[in-house]
Amino acid sequence: MTQSNTAATILLNVQNLNAWYGAAQVLFNAQLHVQHGEVVALMGRNGAGKSSTLKAIMGLMPRRSGSVLFAGHDISDTEPYQAARLGLGYVPEDRRIFTDLTVLENLQLGIQATRHLASNRTTAPWSLEKIFALFPNLANMQQRPASHMSGGEQQMLTVARTLMGNPLMVLLDEPSEGVAPVIVEQMGEMILALKRQGVSVLLSEQNTHFAQWVSDRSYALDRGVLTTA
Repeated sequence: MTQSNTAATILLNVQNLNAWYGAAQVLFNAQLHVQHGEVVALMGRNGAGKSSTLKAIMGLMPRRSGSVLFAGHDISDTEPYQAARLGLGYVPEDRRIFTDLTVLENLQLGIQATRHLASNRTTAPWSLEKIFALFPNLANMQQRPASHMSGGEQQMLTVARTLMGNPLMVLLDEPSEGVAPVIVEQMGEMILALKRQGVSVLLSEQNTHFAQWVSDRSYALDRGVLTTA
């Protein structure tokens, strides 16, 4: 593939991204890119800066600098809601579902309009039917309060709610951590299904086997420094 063709397919392009918590710098001149329909993993141990990288891209860090281009838009200085409106979805490690609402109500809150790519093509919209086909467990608990779900079920709900926003790309933080093996397998199948539908994914992950299963390539992260794995 030529360089120009590669550039034309890049959905997310991060250059010299730095991030701080107060006076403590936790990310140093990170450079990465994700192409349309590509799954890319950020690999590293606990405390390496994986979650901080995703938060910095989304605009959730208290302080950041550098260049973040997404779907042809400069989101280096935007608020998280502005990045979300452009089609950048974010699934945090701590889930953040609405526990006093039902599964169905959580999903309905996530609905957003169909996305338009730079080529003027539209992405295939997500519906409740498609979500329940991807996550059969959720189909059987639509009226269940989210507070009555297991940790793995809540993780699925968080991903599903993000998908209802019809994202072009999903930032997925530690999808396999702290959940049962059967949920890990479902998460992996979900990521592969997203790829088949043209949705890009950037995930942070410690589980090497899981990352190798679902990702096209990976970056290594150690103490805030990002390198090609």
